[in-house]
Amino acid sequence: MQINLTGHHVEITDSLRDYVNEKFAKLERHFDHINNVYVVLTVEKLNQKAESTVHLNGSEVHASAVNSDMYASIDALVDKLDRQILKYKGKISQH
Repeated sequence: MQINLTGHHVEITDSLRDYVNEKFAKLERHFDHINNVYVVLTVEKLNQKAESTVHLNGSEVHASAVNSDMYASIDALVDKLDRQILKYKGKISQH
């Protein structure tokens, strides 16, 4: 799984990059057909926004989360993506 991490109005520090990699590893444990992931971290005034598009085999899921803390935004983002990926996994396992 390749993670492309970009920042808008925020510097991507090593600790942020490590945190994103660690959190997205959880997704890969649930579903191993993740091709690549695009993560954009944005700061807009007081809002810290994390959004991501995850490319799966034959599909993609997108989610975003906003919080006053960037790490909390990343946590919420990964939770949303996790639910979507498990839903997708359930759909393809029925066929």
